[in-house]
Amino acid sequence: MTLFEKALRVRENAHAPYSNFKVGAALRTKNGKVFVGCNVENAAYPQGTCAEAGAIAAMVAAGEHRIAEIWIVADSSETVAPCGGCRQKLAEFSSPDMIIVLAGLEGERKRRTLFELLPDSFSDEHLS
Repeated sequence: MTLFEKALRVRENAHAPYSNFKVGAALRTKNGKVFVGCNVENAAYPQGTCAEAGAIAAMVAAGEHRIAEIWIVADSSETVAPCGGCRQKLAEFSSPDMIIVLAGLEGERKRRTLFELLPDSFSDEHLS
């Protein structure tokens, strides 16, 4: 199954009773392992989590720490890119040239590098 197919499938499991806006994400690590996530809304709105964050949490829980590529699937007439918080989360576990594929239900719409979406990310280098 492709990353697109995995993201499309996990999107159906999203818990989005308030917005009805389901998002799925599937990432592949540098070691070739695949992890998925979907958005999970909460009645206390700020407590929800994005699909990308769920996939990243699953990856870290499995002991992986480097993302090679991620696909994000949403049903929208406009292409949906990761929110600012998720861009920063992706930056924590990847390099500026990591591929982010933005897709609709029909397939790929845009392909970007992390650097194109977050050119001046905050990193551990800022803390030393």
